[in-house]
Amino acid sequence: MYREDVRNIAIIAHVDHGKTTLVDALLKQSGVFRDNQKVDDRVMDSNAIEKERGITILSKNTAVNYNGIKINIIDTPGHADFGGEVERVLKMVNGVVLLVDAFEGPMPQTKFVLKKSFEFNLPVIVCINKVDRPEARPLDVVDEVLDLFIELGADEEVLECPFVFASAKSGVAALDLDGEMTSMEPLFETIIKYIPAPENKDDLPFKLLISTIDYNEYIGRIGIGKIEQGIINENAQMVRVNKQLPDFKENVKIAQLYEFEGLNRVEVSSSHSGSIVAITGIEDINIGDTITSVDDTTPLEFVKISEPTIAMEFRVNDSPFAGRVGKFLTSRQIRARLFKELQTDVGLRVEETDSTEAFKVSGRGELHLSVLIENMRREGYEFQVSKPQVLFKFDENGKKLEPTERVTIDVDSTYAGSVIEKLGRRKGELVNMHEPTGGYQRLEFIIPSRGLIGYRTEFMTDTKGSGILNSIFEDYVPYKGEIPRRVNASIVSFDTGTALTYGLHNAQERGILFVEPGEDVYEGQVVGESPKGVEIEVSVTKAKKMSNVRASGSDDALKLSPIRNMSLEEALEFIEDDELIEVTPLEFRLRKKILNSQQRYKSKKNKN
Repeated sequence: MYREDVRNIAIIAHVDHGKTTLVDALLKQSGVFRDNQKVDDRVMDSNAIEKERGITILSKNTAVNYNGIKINIIDTPGHADFGGEVERVLKMVNGVVLLVDAFEGPMPQTKFVLKKSFEFNLPVIVCINKVDRPEARPLDVVDEVLDLFIELGADEEVLECPFVFASAKSGVAALDLDGEMTSMEPLFETIIKYIPAPENKDDLPFKLLISTIDYNEYIGRIGIGKIEQGIINENAQMVRVNKQLPDFKENVKIAQLYEFEGLNRVEVSSSHSGSIVAITGIEDINIGDTITSVDDTTPLEFVKISEPTIAMEFRVNDSPFAGRVGKFLTSRQIRARLFKELQTDVGLRVEETDSTEAFKVSGRGELHLSVLIENMRREGYEFQVSKPQVLFKFDENGKKLEPTERVTIDVDSTYAGSVIEKLGRRKGELVNMHEPTGGYQRLEFIIPSRGLIGYRTEFMTDTKGSGILNSIFEDYVPYKGEIPRRVNASIVSFDTGTALTYGLHNAQERGILFVEPGEDVYEGQVVGESPKGVEIEVSVTKAKKMSNVRASGSDDALKLSPIRNMSLEEALEFIEDDELIEVTPLEFRLRKKILNSQQRYKSKKNKN
């Protein structure tokens, strides 16, 4: 017996291939919004950082009704750094819609999410999106997708999967390129026909695996997951167990029960097997928990989440300007916030260190950690972070292993030589070089993860901002030896005060500055970048000596070059091991770990 009135799907794709825009189109055409209702683009990206960056960070649940059938849809992130989100939500669905850009074709993350889908034996519908792009090549992309299927060891049944051609932005789709495109109906029909309905297991003891956690100020933690078997009622007495904790067993009561309708959670009195539900009333419910009936308390298996590959220290801000703008400054507050993040982010690790002032935070990549930093900053936290470090492993013989990334680069053919040379220096190995299309060249490298730290900014400079770089974790391999460090060095302030035009004008001859006139600076703050590779100390607070003698022309207004405004990711790539980033709700500053220049000199001398 199957529940023909329900379908559960996840939309998976590489970043920027149009997942969230596709969900928008499905929501609009299923009658979720009124005809005259104003709806934002990418309505599913509700988080402020998601809206700003145009990326999905957290997986989202929604549901649409099509011809009396409820389709539960999960919009997943495309960035490899948020792969933990994708891995666990696949436990909730019976099939996936793989979205592929009609120009770019399969990218590293396409391969990652598809591989995970095959591991769960999920049927796949391939949707070739953006077919209305001027340079679109949908038929070539179909061949590339099938090649990827074969590479991942797909069986013949999977190779027979349906292909749908669409323009999510225009809200139209067709089953073949010559077909008329008027609506998303062909995609809806393909989902109903090809994605299997969940099995009806209402007669078995209740089991629900918690795959996602949400939080609400008024009702606390909300557990979301698919009912594997049985029926659940509001106010029901249940048992919470966890496969990872064999001795753990807790009696719980379900306070409220919700199902998804459009963008809303709708309270229901009961729900059946195969439905995706949200439950409240369990104070410390966690991802991976199984909610069971009292009759059968066997926990369900939870997906193993990939390990973090980089780590950095989050520490209490001890700069001279500490506490000027932040609301949360103490180690107790920072610790509580980091451990709270663990409850919803399964890809993150937080560890105590020897110092009560610092915590080791490990994640899936720089973007993963920078989003956490950005969220904390916006919430009013003030703290410092160190340079990201790659996490090494050791095999049974004690041999050092390091993580590598598969990097796919799309670049103007003019710059391909420069990219190959730079990545070669960073121990990158060119494994594939595609035929140029439209003046663009696609290059594939396998490179140590630490070789990418600090490279993205350099890459954008080398390709005049036109290159696209994507990376995804590949494997752990034997350590590949030292990689040359950054050529540029820091320009450091040796006094505390307000930056003045005269001091900045003198300092800018040494390199590119990061501060403007009127900004407060302190001793040991990094105020610029020197191209000569030698650290320089300057005084940017220096004022011009006043005298009553004036020479012709010497009092003309001093001209300052534009400063370099770095994003948080660029700053993380720029800093060295002896430097930190001071993060505050209003801004962030780069600084030396040891602020005093004499102490810094002694420390270097002792190290040598």
